[in-house]
Amino acid sequence: MNGLLMLLATSVLLAGCSVLGKREAKEPPYKVLLTEGDCEIRQYDEMVVAETVVEGEYSRTSGTAFSRLAGYIFGKNRKKEKISMTAPVIQEPVSEKLPMTAPVIQERKGSGWVMAFVMPEGSTLASLPEPLDPSVTLRTVPGKKVAVIRYSGLHSESNLRSNSEKLDIWLEKKGYRMLSQSRAASYDPPWTIPFMRRNEVHVDVE
Repeated sequence: MNGLLMLLATSVLLAGCSVLGKREAKEPPYKVLLTEGDCEIRQYDEMVVAETVVEGEYSRTSGTAFSRLAGYIFGKNRKKEKISMTAPVIQEPVSEKLPMTAPVIQERKGSGWVMAFVMPEGSTLASLPEPLDPSVTLRTVPGKKVAVIRYSGLHSESNLRSNSEKLDIWLEKKGYRMLSQSRAASYDPPWTIPFMRRNEVHVDVE
């Protein structure tokens, strides 16, 4: 029950305390380099993320991963500090290698999924409190160029897959080379009306 309450409380925060899903959580800064329909190329600055890995299917790992990360930002850390929620929540397959100093091509490993919360702008590994849960880790993500496709509807693995294919086709048409697997980015709580939801697929590009 505590995990469910934590998930609901975090969803309220992410939604800006609106049952209609009004979005007030801050996003990491980025510069739009190209827009065409639902697709964009963005340049993101360096950021810090809190992330966790859960083994299992996409639909069955989200709740566990979300609760772990929510616990961290709600005070389950060495300093018992609360950390502001940001959007989006990112989920991707476990990769053979995680990008540390430069983007690398990522491949799925087994059936695990990584979920990450982006820490508030200006955060550093030194300034953030240490997680008490050993399954939650902090990592600096270098600035990078990211291709994005935006869609509404359910936040599901099938929608992730179908929109990834659309984004792949667009990138090939534009001559961009992909440097990562697709990852899901969600901005709204689960009770938001599906057609009002903002979901995205992100792929690192050269």
